[in-house]
Amino acid sequence: MLRHAKSSWDDPNQADLRRPLAPRGRKAVKALERHVRAMDIAPDLVLCSPAVRAVQTWEGVSPGLPPGTPVELDEAIYVAGAGDLLGRLRRLPNEIDSVLVVGHNPGLEALALGLVAAGDARLLTRLETKFPTGALASLEVAATWRDLRWGTATLVDYVVPCDLA
Repeated sequence: MLRHAKSSWDDPNQADLRRPLAPRGRKAVKALERHVRAMDIAPDLVLCSPAVRAVQTWEGVSPGLPPGTPVELDEAIYVAGAGDLLGRLRRLPNEIDSVLVVGHNPGLEALALGLVAAGDARLLTRLETKFPTGALASLEVAATWRDLRWGTATLVDYVVPCDLA
């Protein structure tokens, strides 16, 4: 789960959906791209909000992923709460082994917190404390997508852009 990087508020009249990344967000995306490359993260599918800042986050990170990683822009992710996101994950086909969700708070943070039941105590504490822009939480689940439930995931990694500077 990847929360979009820091967005720009330079134009107060700009629609929320159209806000691009701020310079700090573009810098964070470069660091995240290096991180996903180093960690050999290879999702079978990317589900991304159509908000400009989320798409720009995905586009910045994508060179660190295998070429041709499929991406679906899903309008529902833009306003989705945790339950909506869980429902979307439950509808994934069985042949998808891993997915990267690029979205927004509060839904993404609530989804991560709701799914995670185990993991390194230090990482869990950090996740519970804050899920800032550019945060990337990697979870492992043993269930099929259809059987995914709250409290069934293990947090295997959690980074924020300032960790990667």
